[in-house]
Amino acid sequence: MSSQQDDLKETDTEARFEFKKEEKSAFQSEKGLTEETVRVISEDKDEPEWMLERRLRALEQFQEMPMPTDWPGQPDLSEVDINEIVPYIRPDIDKRGGADSWEDLPEEIQDTFDKLGIPEAEKNALSGVGAQYESEIVYQNMQERWEEKGVIFCDMDKAVREHEEIVREHFMTKCVPPSDNKFAALHGAIWSGGSFVYVPENTTVEMPIQAYFRMNSEGMGQFEHTLIIAEEGSEVHYIEGCSAPKYSAFNLHSGGVEVFVGEDAHVQYSTVQNWSKNTYNLNTKRAIAEKGGRMEWISGSMGSKATMLYPSTILKGRGASDNHITIAFAGEGQDIDTGAKVYHNAPDTKSTVESKSIAKDGGRTNYRGLVHIADGAENSSTAVECDALMFDNESTSDTMPYMEINESKVDVAHEATVGKIGDEDIFYLQSRGLDDDDAKQMIVSGFIEPITEELPIEYAVELNRLVELEMEGSLG
Repeated sequence: MSSQQDDLKETDTEARFEFKKEEKSAFQSEKGLTEETVRVISEDKDEPEWMLERRLRALEQFQEMPMPTDWPGQPDLSEVDINEIVPYIRPDIDKRGGADSWEDLPEEIQDTFDKLGIPEAEKNALSGVGAQYESEIVYQNMQERWEEKGVIFCDMDKAVREHEEIVREHFMTKCVPPSDNKFAALHGAIWSGGSFVYVPENTTVEMPIQAYFRMNSEGMGQFEHTLIIAEEGSEVHYIEGCSAPKYSAFNLHSGGVEVFVGEDAHVQYSTVQNWSKNTYNLNTKRAIAEKGGRMEWISGSMGSKATMLYPSTILKGRGASDNHITIAFAGEGQDIDTGAKVYHNAPDTKSTVESKSIAKDGGRTNYRGLVHIADGAENSSTAVECDALMFDNESTSDTMPYMEINESKVDVAHEATVGKIGDEDIFYLQSRGLDDDDAKQMIVSGFIEPITEELPIEYAVELNRLVELEMEGSLG
């Protein structure tokens, strides 16, 4: 094992995520969501008129839509009161749109990302890094060699100004319209920050790009927007990290992700989310894959009070494919509702979904998924596998797969297993010299290995360590 991997294993992960900083801001909106709030956000960002108009239309849709309350077995959202959320906090930094150097950031923000290990990861394993603190990007950098090839990686606010035509065409128009659901409409009204990635034709970005989103203030909402456009024959791996310290008041995370996968392009989107146990994590993520395009979602979700997260892919062109790999962990007082949606709208398309969930101390996990195969999407195939592991009789794990098959010439498979860690398994490992906790952690590590092996080593180690801390009850 390399010294770098040794250093990662020895990192005090709990300390890295649980610290808090004094709240400082250059500008902060009032609590709640009104037309005035939306106008204030847009004015503070000096946005073009068309973006303000889209925000206001999204606000109208949000106000007209009911809260989702009738989904079978969905998490309890009764505590989510938008009028108690501060939707926009601009951090106090000298340069808007992100500093060019970590040293240019205020000491408390620099220290935050140092603790999270982002600058070190940038040096060792990344093509580019974006770091968001509260509602805006505070640092953004892309290696020069990729910029020379026409790759764009910048914050969304900058993209609206400097790449207006392509953003206007793609932003919440074809992939995730505000009408999709109430929280997509909320996002469309008050989005702030996030990443814009553009990869030209036949360009392979060989090292991952990462963005990290940190909520520091109590009672705030974070609504970053990620827009990725991979042109024909291109390839890129985007990694997203998220965290927040625990407070007594609830926080809300409602991000939006739109991915456009061109013909024969390949996009991998990996997420490791570690929100605190007072955070509601309610995201909308979707990709559209053209002919021969490949989309991969790899997601690790834990820490939040409640999560509703179902990345979806529309397989639009012949031969397009989609692969979902997810892991969810729920401890005491947590309801982690995750899954995947795939729409086979063309012939010869393929999808696979692999879900792993772990529940302990009365926590609840649920796989909620949809596979739709349209009439005419002949010779398409899908395979869904859901595995759940429970530590005790108080915990629950549910599986809610929905299959809508409108074509006869297809191959469809679904498998679900639910298991409990047995005393005989623990006894066997104890007979090999492990104590009770180490034995359980070894079983869990083996259980999630198919997912961690898909991640770069730095993030696989981090995900394993986060799961260990969740098992110990040390986080959030």
